[in-house]
Amino acid sequence: MNKILVVDDDVYILKSIDLLLKSGGYSVETASDGIEALEKVTSFNPDLIIMDIMMPGMDGISALMRIRERESIPVIMLSAKGETEDKVIGLNAGADDYVTKPFSGFELMARVNSHLRRQKVLKEDSMILSTGGVTMDDRKKLVEADGKTVTLTPNEYRILKFLLQNKGIVFTSEEIYEKVWNEEAIDIKKIISLHISHIRDKIEIDPKNPDYLISIYGMGYKLEDR
Repeated sequence: MNKILVVDDDVYILKSIDLLLKSGGYSVETASDGIEALEKVTSFNPDLIIMDIMMPGMDGISALMRIRERESIPVIMLSAKGETEDKVIGLNAGADDYVTKPFSGFELMARVNSHLRRQKVLKEDSMILSTGGVTMDDRKKLVEADGKTVTLTPNEYRILKFLLQNKGIVFTSEEIYEKVWNEEAIDIKKIISLHISHIRDKIEIDPKNPDYLISIYGMGYKLEDR
């Protein structure tokens, strides 16, 4: 079941879209501002976001820009205005689509279904992840390093998958833990360091001088984009 996050400070709009999406078979969470939306993106892990532009606290554009720093989730922006400027700002900030209030339920559902179908195709196409001599077939849960099959524990596999999906980006130990374990990171640097060490032992030719899984002193880890 696809999960959709709806963000709007108008309670009536939230309830209306919530009922509409649930009637279409979707799992729905709601948020009333940008700050709550960012929290729900982490805890709910939605497949698509519907978000209003004008909200108190953190507005939709600001929240969208924060989301785009780490996530490629499809985002449909809502606005009470029909001005071209709002649409341009939203699309430039990383929105995938734009719907002007008032809108019909049929139109919104059509757009939601269209983006989720497209996302499904993209996910299927991206099931093979690789960098240099390291390849992961996420359908078969198979990892190879320089042509040899590698056996990883479930947590090692999830860490490597996360880093493969975000090649070239540096993540702290806390960020890796929260993304992989989906819970708050408290005193976990040694845990992540140990997992990183084990992964290196399995994918690197020389684990002490890694080519792929690199430590950035004082900052964290990244997987080289090769």
